[in-house]
Amino acid sequence: MDKEQFPFISVDQLVAGLYIHLDLGWMDHPFTFNHFKIRTEEQIATLRALGLKQIRYDPAKSDIKPLAAQAKTSPPPTDTAPSLTEAASAANPAIKAKLERMERIKQQRQAIHACEKTFLSAANTVKGISKNIFSRPEQTIQAAESMIKQMVDSLLIDQDIAIHLMNDKIAGEEIYLHALNISVLSMILGKEMGLDPELIKALGIGAIFHDIGKIDIPDKVLLKTQALTKAEEDFLRQHVPYGLDIGKRVKLDKETMLIIAQHHEMTDGSGYPNGLKGEQISIPARIIGLVNVYDNLCNPVNISAAITPHEALSLMFSKQRNKFDANALKIMVHSLGVYPPGTVVTLSNDAIGMVMSVNSSKPLKPSVLIYDPDVPKDEAIIVDLEAEQDINISKALRPSLLPRPVYEYLSPRKRVTYYFDESTKKAGKP
Repeated sequence: MDKEQFPFISVDQLVAGLYIHLDLGWMDHPFTFNHFKIRTEEQIATLRALGLKQIRYDPAKSDIKPLAAQAKTSPPPTDTAPSLTEAASAANPAIKAKLERMERIKQQRQAIHACEKTFLSAANTVKGISKNIFSRPEQTIQAAESMIKQMVDSLLIDQDIAIHLMNDKIAGEEIYLHALNISVLSMILGKEMGLDPELIKALGIGAIFHDIGKIDIPDKVLLKTQALTKAEEDFLRQHVPYGLDIGKRVKLDKETMLIIAQHHEMTDGSGYPNGLKGEQISIPARIIGLVNVYDNLCNPVNISAAITPHEALSLMFSKQRNKFDANALKIMVHSLGVYPPGTVVTLSNDAIGMVMSVNSSKPLKPSVLIYDPDVPKDEAIIVDLEAEQDINISKALRPSLLPRPVYEYLSPRKRVTYYFDESTKKAGKP
């Protein structure tokens, strides 16, 4: 039912339990959403203070009928709502909360923008590493170590990690984004598992070089979007021994060589090249192998075969858990949340949005970019569910099933890449 078809009621008929729609711009009222269920008398008082003569309500989503209409005994209010700054002068708590919410959204946008700049720089570094590994091996390995050290230093500053969804057009070359994605997620996972900083650094460097052997695999196999033949699959698997050969030539360290050798081994023995099991596989290789599967599910060569981050974690946990280190998988689900960044969701108030970031300490309360046709796309509302106690995620949605206007507004990422935000952790540190 289109909102224009919802009946109007007088503001005197408002009562807790009604689901209402405000015909106002998002900046012209103090509430998080333009439509919501009234829960308190304070909300009713704030709605009446907006100066509206009447408000639409949705009978189907309401728990109660409106109050009976009352005869007018006072002059009718105007149709013009006060601006937030004007209303703020009256010290209205709801208006104050809205202004604080707007400031949080501004800070979130700034944090994501800062992440994207750092992510782009890191992606370009990874690209240089892949291109220069033979011509300048020493300098290239030093560049990788320097980048990873900086990332580890940022990761270890504080307890919480805010993981942000990145713009999928920011670098554009998937092979480099894959290595960077594996590096970022593996180090986050290593940190959450309480690994030693040196081991976290080894994870990051090993992830950068884990697929180095693919340099010797021709693009017609590497980038083939149809199913590989048995011969092509066997050839692709040769990237592991090819990577070890390259590692020896450029003198990669032992931990990185072990990651190259074991990143396709599975704890149930179903991996390759040696069918290793459980503790026969090094801890860094187990972590990188886990993250590698997740990233390949979300970002396959044939992007039309991609599944959502939520589906990928669900599949890995429900049907493939025997293949992975149990503790690493459990902590990965906790760190990324049940609804990882990039997941399109329906909220408990029926709003549709896309998870933009998740805080590792509060994985069920991510920040969600909200679809609202009344708000310009480049000013889209970002709702921090940690601050919205009455709103939760109801379910995940497949982006392909979204109505076209919603899909274009949210712009779900074809390829899902992550980076972490250290700026908020640095703030307030001596």
